[in-house]
Amino acid sequence: MDISILIFLTSGLFLGWALGANDAANVFGTAVGSRMVRFSTAAIICSVFVIIGAVVSGAGAASTLGKLGAITALPGAFMAALSAGFSVFLMTKAGIAVSTTQAIVGSIIGWNLFSGTATDQSSLSKIVITWIVCPVLAAIIAAILYKTTTAILARTRIHILRTDAYTRLGLIVAGAFGAYSLGANNIGNVVGVFIPSSPFTDFSIGDLFTISAIQQLFLVGAIAIAIGVITYSKRVMLTVGQGIMPLSPIAAWVAVMSHSIVLFLFASKGLESFLASNGLPTIPLVPVSSSQAVVGAVLGIALLKGGRNIRWKMVGNIVVGWMLTPVISGILCFIGLFFLQNVFNQLVY
Repeated sequence: MDISILIFLTSGLFLGWALGANDAANVFGTAVGSRMVRFSTAAIICSVFVIIGAVVSGAGAASTLGKLGAITALPGAFMAALSAGFSVFLMTKAGIAVSTTQAIVGSIIGWNLFSGTATDQSSLSKIVITWIVCPVLAAIIAAILYKTTTAILARTRIHILRTDAYTRLGLIVAGAFGAYSLGANNIGNVVGVFIPSSPFTDFSIGDLFTISAIQQLFLVGAIAIAIGVITYSKRVMLTVGQGIMPLSPIAAWVAVMSHSIVLFLFASKGLESFLASNGLPTIPLVPVSSSQAVVGAVLGIALLKGGRNIRWKMVGNIVVGWMLTPVISGILCFIGLFFLQNVFNQLVY
């Protein structure tokens, strides 16, 4: 592989690292914040399952980003990913859980504006609508799941020590499912812009199995996410786990499960095929915000309890971060493309 290609891919790896540093909080933040799971345990489980989810089920949601704007030149893809990664990094450093989806969408629109490419309004509206639907759906699922779970526990009257053990196990299982869903749904945010200009070719091991070029790209991106989880996610985990409102272990489990279900719904090609084959409305395969899902889930539980302990200032900071992220990313991408093309003589589109 040409060294220049590897250099251009580094921005995707940086974005993957930033996503892992920020969005792992949405998978295990409530578990770590409630001190039911140690950070080291959470980081290892999250890293393994995010890689599996990305390689096995990452293709569905990634295709929608490609329709929003197909960046066919590697230097252009490099700057889009770099701008998104830097935007997420700035928010992560501030301890704010932001949306990587919004960051990469902002970058793609910045590239579209610079290159004179029309932004596909259908794909954009589909993505933007999910920014509203995602937290609302997560809040509804969380409220129903919390009500059901607490009712079952009240009836069964399990001993408090056994309940504690079951909750720890439940948080680990929910975290693994959440990490899988995060990899499946958000890998498109990390390396989706590189798909049209992917430097990889299909790789076969005899007649056993074939790893496609896209799967190899997803694997590289997922490893970058895992590194971000291990090296830099602890601070944001504590923000999500403790910053919005204090969570009981049961509420922490419900928040993670609700977040994971929402991400899985928007990434599952199998579910889409099942619904379509039975004449039912399908759920769009769109990269949704992991941050919005978990914040929506936590708020759903809080509102069910009357909303007394919600730290609205922290919620406000997170919402401001969501609004600023695509704008910052789009501006950075536009300026960066100008320098790449006019200063470094790179073909960005």
